[in-house]
Parts: sequence; structure tokens; C-alpha cells
Amino acid sequence: MGEFELIRRFFDRGPARRSPLGIGDDCALIAPREHGQIAVTSDLLIEGRHFFADVLPADLGHKALAVNLSDLAAMGAEPFGFLLSVSLPGIDEAWLEGFTAGLFAIADRHRCELLGGDTTAGPLSINITAFGHVPAGAALRRDGAQPGDDLWVSGEIGGPSWAVGERYAGRGGAISATLAARLDRPEPRVALGIELRHLASAAIDLSDGLLGDLGHIVDRSRVGAEVDEAALPIAAELVAAAPQRAIEQALSGGDEYELLFTAPPENRSAIAALGQRLELPLARIGRIRDGASIVVQDARGRPRASLPRSHEHFG
Repeated sequence: MGEFELIRRFFDRGPARRSPLGIGDDCALIAPREHGQIAVTSDLLIEGRHFFADVLPADLGHKALAVNLSDLAAMGAEPFGFLLSVSLPGIDEAWLEGFTAGLFAIADRHRCELLGGDTTAGPLSINITAFGHVPAGAALRRDGAQPGDDLWVSGEIGGPSWAVGERYAGRGGAISATLAARLDRPEPRVALGIELRHLASAAIDLSDGLLGDLGHIVDRSRVGAEVDEAALPIAAELVAAAPQRAIEQALSGGDEYELLFTAPPENRSAIAALGQRLELPLARIGRIRDGASIVVQDARGRPRASLPRSHEHFG
């Protein structure tokens, strides 16, 4: 099977529905909505760095797109299309069938079409560039946090990054199916991001850890932040299995793909109602303040003397 037969068999799904042109030409064509903007994000996944060699191909297909949809969610963008570039060590038809099944299942659920890309022979790596629509001036950004804003996070945190460590240590079999699914098939908070356009002042997705990603908001907004340790929505499985590490894991662990956002206090009731409507827990975990540093208050209300470091490439 050659490159173009591979594309035709596994990736060509016929005419595009949400863009002027699908795959099969030199470029994709994108038509912006009137008075709107296009949000663009790109993520590269490398075997051994971002995923285990024995990952199920359907899980990998799901996660490859999910991490990009999470970035769109953090800016309040509605997904509509993506480009896929993949390097394959060989043509394994069963692997490709599983990969595309996982990829297109989440793509269809979010009405996000494959618009083009590239395939080549080489070590397994996957790069996706995703596109989303957002009304002009409505995009959530990292630079909008203001002193006095509340600090919120969606879902539970700490579990997926702890699960990664357990797998590296050869204890992956002890992880529950629910937690394994959160790691292997993260759910991008697209609906939440869209609803937060008029409620939040700044947002980011938690891919590198709460403190690290909060640091980006603090830096871009030129503010400081306080985090209440007791308010962190830590995954129950992590608390039960490693109580002595739970707080640090929740503060520094990545691979979460929840949304961390700031909002004025007057929006508390609206945000609480939004969480109920989406059936998604939203926890108020701190506040934005003047300054340029992040302070974590322990259970006794005292600042932690030292803070764990979040993941950083080349760090």
C-alpha cells in the first residue's frame, strides 16, 4: 500500500461539510465567519515522550485530537477542522483502523473535520493543527486576569499525572478503569470554554500542571495569585492511594486537560449554575491579587515555604 492509497483508505471521508474544501488538494480552504476570528493550535505527540509504546491505537487517536480541542476550549473557540501529519514506521492496517476509529469518533462528536495534512515513513509521531471559530473580541486569553478575580478549575486534578507515574513504575494495572480513561481519553472542556466567553476574564488548559499553567496567566496578566490548598478538587483515587503526595501532585501534575480560569466575584452564581447545567464540577480554588508571585495557602492558612515544579520541556 502506497501513501495515497493509505490516505484514501483510512483518512478520506468524502466532501467537507464545515469548510469549502476537504482533503486531497494542495491546501485546505477555511472560510471565517462574518465578524469572527479563527483560533489555531498545534500539538506534537512523540512515542516515548507523550505516549507509551503499548497504547491502544484508538486511545491514541482520541488523545491526539483531544489535546488540541482542549487548547481551543481554553480560548472559548468552537472547533470546526484540523490538519493531521503523521509519521509511521510502517503500514499496519489494524493499527490504522484503530487509530482512525478513535480519532474520528471524537472529531465527529465535536463536529471537527479533517481538512488535510501529510503522511511519511519514520518513527511514530503525530502532529495535529486544529481550528476553531470565536466571535471577534470574545476569545478567552491568558492576559485578562484582574486583582480581585476568583480562580476556578474544572473537574478533578492530580489523577492523570499520578497514573502516568504508576505506569512508568510498572504499576499501571492498579489504576482504576475510570482514571485510566481520564489519562488515555481526556475529555476536552469545549462546551465549558464556549460558555465562559462572557463570564471568565482569563483561561488556560491544564496540560503542564496547575502551578505551571497558572504561572502563564500570572505572567501574561501581570498579577499575582493565591491558591487555597484545602479547596483543590483532588482526585479521590490519588488521595486514597498516595495521601502524602496528593497535594503536590495536584499542584504540579500535568496531562489534566481541565480548564483553569479567572472570573469576577459577581459571576460566582452564574458559574455555579453553569457547572450544574454541564454536570461538571467547578471549584473556586483561590484568587488573583496584586503582585507577581503565586502563594499557596496550606490547610492552616499559612503560605507554603516551597512549591513543587510543574512539567517543562527542556527543563
